[in-house]
Amino acid sequence: MKADMFWLLLTAACLIWYSTVAVYVAIKGAFDIKSMLARLGSSVNDDPSG
Repeated sequence: MKADMFWLLLTAACLIWYSTVAVYVAIKGAFDIKSMLARLGSSVNDDPSG
């Protein structure tokens, strides 16, 4: 029974860690994409040739 509890806790810890990393990467990626699009939009608007 102790082994079952160990594996249950280990699995839960891994899932929590993975979820945390996935959410962190998604949030940082969204901010990066937003800033890249803003820079792209400003460089297109500032282009004197077009």
